[in-house]
Amino acid sequence: MQMQQIVNQPVIETERFDLRPLRRSDQGLIEMYAGDARVAKNTTTIPHPLPPGVVEALILRAVAEARDEDVWAMDGTKSDGGEVMGLISLTRLDRNQCEVGYWVAPAFWNTHLASDAVAALVQANPLGNDAMFGTVFQDNPASARVLTNAGFVYLGDAESYCVARDAAVPTWTYSCKLVA
Repeated sequence: MQMQQIVNQPVIETERFDLRPLRRSDQGLIEMYAGDARVAKNTTTIPHPLPPGVVEALILRAVAEARDEDVWAMDGTKSDGGEVMGLISLTRLDRNQCEVGYWVAPAFWNTHLASDAVAALVQANPLGNDAMFGTVFQDNPASARVLTNAGFVYLGDAESYCVARDAAVPTWTYSCKLVA
């Protein structure tokens, strides 16, 4: 018998989906969606093609007691949606700040899922932070709208390395003041 570790991370409920901690059973769906080049090329960290073991390692890090990033699955089963429609995370930064990251499976694009998920995290502020940051690639203006719709304001331009593109990509950085 193998015991699954219980993660000290809240479930954040919205009307049409829940943001819930990852489970080992999510691995297949995450591999299928994260293995899509369209998803990988809009993130900094997902390689393409997706090597074996990457998602398993992500899940193990996400359920570890000592971690610097909380990862939630966008789970739409409560409204006949997918069990994993995308992922959203908060990475702890210094000075009581965090950075949000997210991706949505292509089947759920243009459904306001990312906007609703980011807004839910901003409202819940599960880490009790003073500020949240977000960075998006400049060739993905839809992702920038997700942040601005959730109350983020533009800070400036930079660039980040994208593993799937094997290149530095221009980015826009945004911030949001939170009520702790």
